Amino acid sequence: MESSALEGVGMKWAKGFVFILGFISGVLEVVEATEFKIVRPGVAEAHDTFNEPWSVHVVRINRDHAEFRFLPSLGFRDRIGLNTLSEQIALIPKSAGRVVAAINGDFYATENDPMPGDPRGLFVFEGQLVSSPIERDCFWMDTNGLPRIGMVRSLFTVRVGAEALDTFVLNADYDGSETVVCSTAATGALRGDSRRGWILSVDSSVWLPLKLGGVFTGVVLGRMEASVEGPTAQQLLLLPSASLAPAIKSGAKVRLSTATNPSLLGVTTALGGGPALLSGGQPTAMRAVKSRERHPRSALGWNPSYWFLVVVDGRQPGLSVGMTLPELAGYFQGLGCTEAMNLDGGGSTELLLGNRILNSPCYGHERQTATSLMVVERAQPKSATEQKTERF
Repeated sequence: MESSALEGVGMKWAKGFVFILGFISGVLEVVEATEFKIVRPGVAEAHDTFNEPWSVHVVRINRDHAEFRFLPSLGFRDRIGLNTLSEQIALIPKSAGRVVAAINGDFYATENDPMPGDPRGLFVFEGQLVSSPIERDCFWMDTNGLPRIGMVRSLFTVRVGAEALDTFVLNADYDGSETVVCSTAATGALRGDSRRGWILSVDSSVWLPLKLGGVFTGVVLGRMEASVEGPTAQQLLLLPSASLAPAIKSGAKVRLSTATNPSLLGVTTALGGGPALLSGGQPTAMRAVKSRERHPRSALGWNPSYWFLVVVDGRQPGLSVGMTLPELAGYFQGLGCTEAMNLDGGGSTELLLGNRILNSPCYGHERQTATSLMVVERAQPKSATEQKTERF
């Protein structure tokens, strides 16, 4: 037990009027249930404050409103890089729909890393695979339109010719220790040795963009010229490990597999983060660095009726000190969530409703981040068949 709060306690009375958040200074604190303000049909917001102090902002979305969908975004929509959440929203074309709300996304390589803006975990937007999964929880929408949280393990392999076989990672910093494949998403982010690879071009009917669970066959065209920024729309850049390098030559056939465990074949929306906070309504083990420290937090949760985008301000003693992950899990329980997952926090923590920043970023301004998760209102109503396969 923390001296100031009983972590992980969060339950609503059956009547739904109050929930127990925790013990503070040994005294049971009973807090009125979160009060939401309807801002438009299907969308509501709330601002909770507590004596810790905590300042929590929430956007709630009705899941039965078929006009809404999730849309992940890179820093420059379809390009890796660092950009503010407001600018990420501004880059969404009108054809994709109107952005209703947005929250910062996965952990990422910062401006001091070799490939700034590289998402640390799985990233898929509109079916396009951009970043490989890592040993960390992620969020995705399955092919039945249902949300999932779990560990996805990469089974990505690259075969050159008949015998040379290796694993690979996608759109990542290259140091020669492992094979890296880069797509056009990395154009502009490539640095140093990453610019000295081999160009792959189409050699089959199944080619780009890369998608989860697929097999893609190409041919080595030759080395990338130093003056070229990166692969074109129908090319990939292959940066081989020391063990694979001897097999690479112009004209060699290359076979890429983007299999995962579990299989995510057909998944069009996925975002890394983690760890999971709730599973089946109960707190998880939440094993992560700094999980027991109080920091600004961002997270996504849901129950059968609603989605919840939640941010907790932190590192601002007069406003909000931030939460531990168990405290955050308890808050989601108080909202009535059954599932929830942590996202990147700290200076990245940010939540927008329309073009309005709801929270108080701890740096006093928007931080440039790598990814985001947006709730978008569809530009045009979809057919009943399309709504069924993309159920929100």
